[in-house]
Amino acid sequence: MQEQTSAVQNNSSLLKDLMIPISIVIAGAFVGAGLYFSGGTTAGVGPQAAVAPTEVDNTGKVSPVTADDHIRGSLEAPIKIVEFSDFDCPFCSRFHDVMNNITEKYSGDEVAWVYRQFPLEQLHPEAPVVALASECAAEMGGNDAFWKFTDSYMDARGGGDSSKHSDLILKIATDVGLNKKDFSDCLSSGRLKDAVQADADNAVETGGRGTPWSILIGPSGKTYPINGSLPQSAVEQMIELAKKEA
Repeated sequence: MQEQTSAVQNNSSLLKDLMIPISIVIAGAFVGAGLYFSGGTTAGVGPQAAVAPTEVDNTGKVSPVTADDHIRGSLEAPIKIVEFSDFDCPFCSRFHDVMNNITEKYSGDEVAWVYRQFPLEQLHPEAPVVALASECAAEMGGNDAFWKFTDSYMDARGGGDSSKHSDLILKIATDVGLNKKDFSDCLSSGRLKDAVQADADNAVETGGRGTPWSILIGPSGKTYPINGSLPQSAVEQMIELAKKEA
């Protein structure tokens, strides 16, 4: 399942238009009916015209993975899964669990998980603020603090925590060990907004129209779309296929 920003399409059309043939073979059977669609905006971006899906595969336009990314695993891992996610998307919370399981099954030297921002502001008005909070956590505490913040937030929302965003963000930041005042100053300054925007822009450029939107980069550099919150078995099949095509 996936939260969408474009006009309503039936499920067969979505699979035909948004996924290259090889991903259809692997993952098509797992994408359930009843996907959620609506017109929307990305964080900080003005209203977007509805974009009709095309058969062009733009996943190769994904920005290169660098040491500046939020990475769980090795930068040198032959397979990288770049996830564009929205902190308040329930499907993203489910896929977060899937990806945590993937990183437990495969060593960080085999598969690296890269988290990038794609807050859908029209669907989740507070999501851009949470994205900024995670970037502040990374700036202040590094990669470890980013993942602790992200795991904690996803666990809380996935577990039904309905706390105010401002309260939950500050609580998690404090639990992670960040200085309360410095964290609040970073968040209120908005100085990391450009980093969030750059991720969101690249998500759209690569074909993302909803969350979660992920791209698997294989050993040869070949890219595969992972559209929506696919089950663990489907993601594993794509990983194994990418290994064979190295």
